[in-house]
Amino acid sequence: MIAQAEAMGADAIVAARYSSSAVTQGAAEVMAYGTAVKFI
Repeated sequence: MIAQAEAMGADAIVAARYSSSAVTQGAAEVMAYGTAVKFI
């Protein structure tokens, strides 16, 4: 997430959220997302 925000020229990431869910026994899916912002 940080690398993608830097690639877009963002100055910060706000409202970062994490989510996870069980896919199958012994495995889980983890998602992280937020909003990249550019200060003017």
